[in-house]
Amino acid sequence: MFRTIFLLSIVFFSTNVAAQEQNVFGRVSQKDIDLKVYAKDTTANAVVLYEKGDFKFQLIGNTIYLIKEYDVKIKILKQEGYKQANISIGYYHNKNSTEKVYDIKGITHNGIVKSVLKEENIYTTDETENWSEKKFTLPNISPGSIIQYTYKIRSPFFFKLDGWEFQSNIPKLYSEFNAKIPGNYYYNRNLYGSLDLDVEEAKLEKDCFKVLAYSAVDCEILKYAIKDIPAFDDREKYMLAASNYISRIDFELVTHYKYDGTKKDYTKTWKDVDKEFKTDKDIGKQLGKSGFFEKRAQQEDLIKGDDLSTAKAIYNHIKNHYTWNGKYSIYKGVRVKDAYEKKIGNIGEINISLINMLNAAGIKSNIQLLSTRANGLPKKNQPVIYDFNYLIARAEIDGTVYQLDATDKHIPFGMLPYRCLNHLGRVMDFKKESYWESIVPIGKNEINVRAFINLDIADQTVKGKIGEVNMGYPAIEKYTKLNAMTAEEHLDEMASNSIADLYFTDYQKNEEKSSERFLSETYEFVIEDTFTEEKIYLNPILVKWFESNPFKSAERNFPIDFGHPFTMKYQANIKVPEGYKVKSMPEDKTLGLANANGMLDLRCKHLNEVIQLRFKLEVQSSYFEAQEYKGLKQLFGAAVDAQNNTFITLEKM
Repeated sequence: MFRTIFLLSIVFFSTNVAAQEQNVFGRVSQKDIDLKVYAKDTTANAVVLYEKGDFKFQLIGNTIYLIKEYDVKIKILKQEGYKQANISIGYYHNKNSTEKVYDIKGITHNGIVKSVLKEENIYTTDETENWSEKKFTLPNISPGSIIQYTYKIRSPFFFKLDGWEFQSNIPKLYSEFNAKIPGNYYYNRNLYGSLDLDVEEAKLEKDCFKVLAYSAVDCEILKYAIKDIPAFDDREKYMLAASNYISRIDFELVTHYKYDGTKKDYTKTWKDVDKEFKTDKDIGKQLGKSGFFEKRAQQEDLIKGDDLSTAKAIYNHIKNHYTWNGKYSIYKGVRVKDAYEKKIGNIGEINISLINMLNAAGIKSNIQLLSTRANGLPKKNQPVIYDFNYLIARAEIDGTVYQLDATDKHIPFGMLPYRCLNHLGRVMDFKKESYWESIVPIGKNEINVRAFINLDIADQTVKGKIGEVNMGYPAIEKYTKLNAMTAEEHLDEMASNSIADLYFTDYQKNEEKSSERFLSETYEFVIEDTFTEEKIYLNPILVKWFESNPFKSAERNFPIDFGHPFTMKYQANIKVPEGYKVKSMPEDKTLGLANANGMLDLRCKHLNEVIQLRFKLEVQSSYFEAQEYKGLKQLFGAAVDAQNNTFITLEKM
């Protein structure tokens, strides 16, 4: 969710807010000291009192640098807020140049006592090949402390005008971003999130930037600010990457007009991107290994009588042949022949091997670039290739499209791992043009549980059998769990996830009824000392799907994304013992969403000495807008209440 901000260098406009007190490093006000609880969010463990960023271009020697200055003041309210004093400042480098972090200063205020950050307590770590971090911890932290720190980054990479995050995991009283951009650098800018700017200014400064003997250029002076910013809780359930929704401004360099009269364009068309991919040694050239894979397909006897059977045979061969090394590499380090021989590979190597072998068998297959759910949504209006961190095979067989990923041993043909369910991807068709295509999850995703409950009066125990069937993504999730634990560990986990204090006496995985997308299991259980001879009080819903309502916030300003539709069904049959009568049963309950995309149904009836309870929770869409949140919260709240508080009472006659 983003909005493009259009700013012309000759225009001045602003939205006024009350003047914000300027921060002076090393000083705090009595008002800051007296703050004990943030009234607008009493749960906050810390709050940003003031935050400011200043980005500007500067000529140092004969080189133009982008200088980024950051200044912040934070009040620690609770012990849980101590982590705000642990600071990491990332900086980028490559084999030719590096960013530099300098002028780091920090202070902790405890009343009138100041503790200053010492130089020897600042250290550097290398996180990846191109990223390092300066790290430090502000000293002497306790509830009530106020921390301040400031630093500068000098960057030779002027395309990295990183933008500004107004929102974080703690609330902010005020956050301000300033930039001074010479007119020969033109950037697109996009405002993300649901918050509106309180300050939005742009003005022109004449002849503000000069390089050597060249004529001075005008500058665009930008100022954006938001006050009273709520915390963004990235622990919210059923959401895509926080980067999709957190309130921020992003910049993307479009064109650099050089002083010699030439220009360099940084944004590209998809035609440009298609051409680069086609010739790239890690992507395009790796797709030209059809001869190598044709021989392997013949050796493994993978060519069947029809294309669909052949495609399934090839898919299963690649899936079983390879072990994924856990790496998402798709832009470098892709060497399919070496990976195939070693039987281990990254995402690119495994799925490009699949594409090669499908094409070698005469089944048209292309790369489809994706961004995983945790990585963020790709921008449709701008070809930003590094929005993507994943690729799959896109095959078309007899008019049907199949999206394939052979990296997960548990994923069957025609199904994608949950991490890939991120709405859309870009199909790279090098013979034509690339195009967008939706990621559509399979439709039938269901957990279906049936319980047969017997009340043993003599032993005063509850005994019975549970049959559980998982279909679609729930089946894949269960298969993955079973593969990672022993049978004993599985039963212990199942018992701990039960509403009742039960233990299992027998378990069977019903192999003859199960398949790749379908898992059938049977359990036998006992619940001891659960009732007296005079009265039986029982919750017949034995499974616990929810620890609590997954939707806890009073409101939500970004969409709910389950990844796929799903249904949960539970049925219990309880035989009423001889000599007992039904005193009370739960009332029937039905609750539906306004758009009919979700419903809860609970029904209980007594017939022929058997009580039958049916529970159903159905979510028919994978995606809901923010304004639908309250309905979903109510629906899941009712489901949790039914799970925990559905009781049947029997009395001795």
